[in-house]
Order: sequence, then C-alpha cells, then structure tokens
Amino acid sequence: QLQVVESGGGLVQPGGSLRLSCTASGFTLDAYAINWWRQAPGKAREGISCIDTSGNNAGYADSVTGRFTISRDSAKNTVYLQMNDLKPEDTAVYYCSAKNGDRIGCITGVVVGVDSLFDFWGQGTQVTVSS
Repeated sequence: QLQVVESGGGLVQPGGSLRLSCTASGFTLDAYAINWWRQAPGKAREGISCIDTSGNNAGYADSVTGRFTISRDSAKNTVYLQMNDLKPEDTAVYYCSAKNGDRIGCITGVVVGVDSLFDFWGQGTQVTVSS
C-alpha cells in the first residue's frame, strides 16, 4: 500500500524535544517534496515546515523558526521534524504530506483548499506539550 505514516508524537514537558518521522511505504520519498502541518483543537490546520526533493531547501513558519528543523534520510525513506524548546501552544495533531516533484513550493501558515495538491497525506500523530 502506498502511504506515508507519521510517528514520534507524545506527551512532553515545556522546553522538551520530540522528533517526528514521516515514513513512506510502497514508494521512494526522495522524489517527493514534503510539507509538515499541524492542527490544534478548534483551530485551522497550518503549514509549519517543508523540504524540497534535494533536501537542500527548507522552509518554516514564523511560529517554529529557530526551534524546529526538517531533514531527510534517504536510506530510511523518511523525513524528520526535530522539534526543540516545545511550548504548550505547539500542542496539536501533526501531519505530513507528500507531493511528487517541487512544483508546489513551500506552504506555511493557514492555507485552505490545498489537500488535493498533494499525492499523499498521513493520518497524523498527536503532540501534547504540558507540565
């Protein structure tokens, strides 16, 4: 089955770290640009980070710049989102999406109507930041 699956979420205290994974099965993730999203309860989904197919270009929303880092591991067919200095406002369900090629570009912030632009969406992983 062709899919991407997120993992690595959990409960962490403020100031802590988590590393989320977006792993592809059934296809090679190298050819796909990846976007990370999050949706907090009662709020719209927002794009928070992205990486192109080369892995050399990444983008971040202002809310996570300096704290989150996106990277690719071709050997593991995975894109990671390293999240440091987590805050309670980072609590959300985190999703990754994959698009073949680099035509879309990076999407950050709240943007509606983009679901169909991506070839794959994961089911999400919960991140809760609380003391």
